[in-house]
Order: sequence, then C-alpha cells, then structure tokens
Amino acid sequence: MVKKNKSGWIAWSEHEVELLKRLYRKVEAQEIAEQTGRTRDALREKARQLGLQKKTFRRWSDKDLDILTKLYPTEKSQVIAEKLGRSADAVGGRARTLGLRKQNVPAQWSKQEEALLKKLYLHKSCREIAEQIGRSVSAIRRRAWQLRLRRTAPSWSKEELSLLRKLYPTRTAERIAEQIGRPVGATRAKVFRLGLRKRKLKA
Repeated sequence: MVKKNKSGWIAWSEHEVELLKRLYRKVEAQEIAEQTGRTRDALREKARQLGLQKKTFRRWSDKDLDILTKLYPTEKSQVIAEKLGRSADAVGGRARTLGLRKQNVPAQWSKQEEALLKKLYLHKSCREIAEQIGRSVSAIRRRAWQLRLRRTAPSWSKEELSLLRKLYPTRTAERIAEQIGRPVGATRAKVFRLGLRKRKLKA
C-alpha cells in the first residue's frame, strides 16, 4: 500500500523505483508518468535523487551522414542502424530530415519481413513499420492488405474486463497488460474507453 511520508508526499514503492530506473534513460517522462500515476516533475526529481540521467544525444558526424545518405535509398534502415550504432527509428528520423527516400527496394518479401510486419501491424503505424523494415509506407499497406492483416484486436472477454477493472486502481497499465496478455497500448485504450480511474488516496 502506498503511504505518505511526514512531508505529505506519497512515498515511492520499490516497484516504482525499479520501473523508473529501467525506463528513465530510454522512455519519455509522460509515458512513465502514465504507468506510475506520478507527475513529470515528480519523476524528474526522483530521477535526480537516484542519479539517473537521460541518454546523452549523440550528434551525427559528417561520416555518419555520408553513410546514411549513401545507403538509405537502397539499404534497410535496420542494417544502416547496426552499421552506425543507432536505432532504426533514429535512422528513419534523420533520413526524413535530410529528405532521403527509398529507391529500388526489392519487391520480394522475405519470411522474416512478413513475420515482423505481422508482429508490428497491430501496434504501430505504417510509417513506423516502414522505417523499421526499410520499405515504403505504400509497400507496407499493400503487403498488409495482401496478407489480410487487420488492426482490430480480439474482443475483450468478460473475464479480461473484470480483471482490468479490479487491477487498474492499484496497478500500472504495463503490469496489467502483462498479466492479461494484451499490448500495453491496447490496455490503456480500453482503460480510457471504460473511464477507469486510479484509486484516490485518503488525506
């Protein structure tokens, strides 16, 4: 049970501290705030007390930009990311800034690409998937249509809804999603539609 300390501030649980340590360097503060029910200011203050720091932004060198410009039109983003030691999202974002476009991407889809498409399609936008796989947005949409992929998730059962209502007041969306077996995004969306609220602590 969450308790208040002498100053009136809500004490951090061990789970919240561990979650903050694990996510702070790589996840936006707003997302952590939603999972813990804390404000962003509270997160930053706790992170400061724990000595946590955001991952330092690494500038793109002329050599990095040269490699990106040379490879992006024909090479997959993930391959470029591995060469540069960056994420596929970073590669895609920088490519857009430079106005780079994919060209001559092989039409044949590999089994690995199709498996990744099926895995990501329900949870990510076509643009995000395109950047990660290294194909155009139109190619992603076309292949998804060919594979008859749908973004509609399976209906929530009465048992799942009951468990969601029971757990949400005291647990994070991440932990509930893991227990129910649903994506975190889908869990948060269902919480919003149901109008669920965190349990208010008594003064």
